[in-house]
Amino acid sequence: MKKKIGVLLLNLGTPDDPSVKSVRKYLRQFLNDPRVIDIPALARFLLVNGIIVPFRAFSSSKEYKKLWTEKGSPLLLYGQELKDALQKELEGEVTVELAMRYQSPSMESVLEKMRLANYDQIMILPLYPQYASSSTGSTHERAMKIISKWYIIPEVNFISQYYDEPGVTDTIVEQAKSFDLDSYDHIIFSYHGLPVRQVDKVYDDGLACDEHDCETSITELNKFCYKATCFATTRIIADKLGLKEKDYTVGFQSRLDKKWLEPFSDKLVEEQGEKGAKKLLFFSPAFTADCLETTVEIGEGYLELFEEKGGEVLDMVPSLNVHPTWVNTLKQMILKRSIR
Repeated sequence: MKKKIGVLLLNLGTPDDPSVKSVRKYLRQFLNDPRVIDIPALARFLLVNGIIVPFRAFSSSKEYKKLWTEKGSPLLLYGQELKDALQKELEGEVTVELAMRYQSPSMESVLEKMRLANYDQIMILPLYPQYASSSTGSTHERAMKIISKWYIIPEVNFISQYYDEPGVTDTIVEQAKSFDLDSYDHIIFSYHGLPVRQVDKVYDDGLACDEHDCETSITELNKFCYKATCFATTRIIADKLGLKEKDYTVGFQSRLDKKWLEPFSDKLVEEQGEKGAKKLLFFSPAFTADCLETTVEIGEGYLELFEEKGGEVLDMVPSLNVHPTWVNTLKQMILKRSIR
């Protein structure tokens, strides 16, 4: 009998619409996750519900309104297009589903659909190339909690990271081909930021992330360190593009305070403007789909910062989105892990 296989693609999530009410609901669910804000429960509850959400809901709603299309949230639309494209490639082999860690379509509803389908194998595939406890870790934990309540539990495979899968970086290189790299004064690889304490927790040897050469190499100790894998991703892409170290810088964006991973991407933009740079090119290799952080935060917000410092052009290399090489890469990743 042929084995029945289901794959669940997962991304972070998006509000149902850009209204303050929906954004508030999304932020509450997202930021109350103990893996996202990893402080004691009472402190997290007071911080999120008493300070962050009340103050950020209105400003975030304005940002989402800039992003929203007639069809809805780009993150969700790209996810649905990716699911459909992948399903077409895997027709007859695997059934592909899509869910969001927060909001809709919910993990609970989609996994219940998969439970009723009675699969022999289920793959949990978060759309985050680099592992982080607050993204991949949270997604896997939630899936395990849901699946653990099933009476029949099939074979379950959790895919933790794949930043070094050749097709992932090949897709980014393909996306960069429409840009004349030599025409830019500098290139910035910008990754979503994390609190420093979260990468420090990766290590059991008593040393901090900064003491593990995370900016220069991948080792047995730092292979699941988000900072280390971000720098490794950059080195892979830079090598494929023939970039020299002086041509680019790695930065981290979307910080909440000063105790997050550095250097900060917005500060790098200002520094380049102060140095006289006129053209910047951004890559965002932590995001598999263009979203608020790429389209609005970088594409609009950082452009304004750059212009204030005398800069003129800030371009963004598109994320993986639904590029054929990315679709094929996922296909091969899935088939390689499928039971036969």
